[in-house]
Amino acid sequence: MQTSPENGKEVGKPTMIRPPIVSPREWDAAREKLLVKEKALTRARDALAAERRRMPWLAVEKTYMFEGPAGKTSLLDLFAGRRQLIVYRAFFEPGVHGWPEHACIGCSLGADQVSNLAHLNARDTTLVYASRAPQADIARLKARMGWEIPWYTVTDGFDADFGVDEWHGHNAFIRDDNRIFRTYFINSRGDEAMGTIWSYLDMTALGRQEIWENSPEFYPQERPYKWWNWHDCYVPNAAPEPKWVAVSDAGEAALRKTDG
Repeated sequence: MQTSPENGKEVGKPTMIRPPIVSPREWDAAREKLLVKEKALTRARDALAAERRRMPWLAVEKTYMFEGPAGKTSLLDLFAGRRQLIVYRAFFEPGVHGWPEHACIGCSLGADQVSNLAHLNARDTTLVYASRAPQADIARLKARMGWEIPWYTVTDGFDADFGVDEWHGHNAFIRDDNRIFRTYFINSRGDEAMGTIWSYLDMTALGRQEIWENSPEFYPQERPYKWWNWHDCYVPNAAPEPKWVAVSDAGEAALRKTDG
């Protein structure tokens, strides 16, 4: 693309119409006006998550088997001993654009956004990916792309039964001892928001498990922020660090003052 020697602008490219250029005071006022809508969106998202926690559960009656790094494994095994499980159906298999070097571009973009799973695990929740590619190919792909997400091979009708045989999606499950229940399903553009611990927990039956949430009676809940930790320092059932409690208490107080 050439540039004009007179004004340095690119020749042949339409000039972008800029918004108004304003003073700092005017900018702050415009931002405060938009912030009202942002807060309304946040509260609406919280309300939606509360409704998800009240969704009926669907019993999983079939036994589904996957192939993992250590061989055959069941859907129950995918929980890794935790109470909740999220399974994302990623498209990496013959016939998918990118095979065999890459998985689907969209699914790969999603995998790049997955946050450190230690925080999700600390909420008794496991995230796994599932595709129809053999394990050797999955291992090669993960090494190439730097992904550490547990990734299994679908070997039966799991994808068709849970609405992800032709399109990507996240299925959430919960277990009661050895009984498994499907609790929610997010796909299509809903997958755009996935990747953070908050987006994953907000789609589960138990939510973030914090006392501010509108959850059914007797759901596990504790004070917000206190369970947070460095991803290499989680200790199951350990009390929160006293110094962090003081820091987070001060943060909560400041947040309440701002929102008030």
